[in-house]
Amino acid sequence: MTLVIEATLLPEVLEPVRAVALSTGLSYAGGVPPQLAWVLVQSGQAVLVDVRTAEERKFVGHVPGSVHVAWASGTAMTRNPRFVRELEAKTGKDAVLLLLCRSGKRSDLAADAAAKAGFTRVFNVLEGFEGEIDEQQHRGSLGGWRSYNLPWVQD
Repeated sequence: MTLVIEATLLPEVLEPVRAVALSTGLSYAGGVPPQLAWVLVQSGQAVLVDVRTAEERKFVGHVPGSVHVAWASGTAMTRNPRFVRELEAKTGKDAVLLLLCRSGKRSDLAADAAAKAGFTRVFNVLEGFEGEIDEQQHRGSLGGWRSYNLPWVQD
């Protein structure tokens, strides 16, 4: 099944997402599943921002055309103190932004920081790029961008 969303329906599609965010006390606009994120990006209604490290993007894979603004770097995952400034420089504060990380946890933190800095249309892509760890201690089969066979490439 393919989702098609008319540009004029964007507020209608995201309104339930925002309602959940409000009811659960999120500071940002809400969480969207990977499939909806892809439809929004593909239709030009949103910008996908990959907040993973440069190494993750290169060696694990990334979504073609996504913007990269690392939330943290290195194996110690040192928080990027310039994250909000870099995000604003690459996207602007008025765009509909969909933040993507490995599992949806770092992008949750990044969306919170962006919202607190005045981004009003920032969303977390639920499940992330790889999803959660399965019983074999592997990622990629329990949710996530790749498990839904959405577009991605690997360097």
